Amino acid sequence: MTDMHNSTLPVAATTTADKMRSVKAAWDKAPAGPKKDAALKHFQAAEKADTAYDDAAVNKELDAAAHALV
Repeated sequence: MTDMHNSTLPVAATTTADKMRSVKAAWDKAPAGPKKDAALKHFQAAEKADTAYDDAAVNKELDAAAHALV
């Protein structure tokens, strides 16, 4: 994962679990508003995909969540 325009996410998350923790931490720090709401929807979709063991969908949703916070 690359640096996303001054995002609070690390330059590289080594595992899906690391990426989930990073996105969750960025979401926790984000101010309330439409960006945070959009990111939450993507994060919840990532959690659902994680439960289904669909790593591709998890990563797609986490990327979308991170992008929504920018």
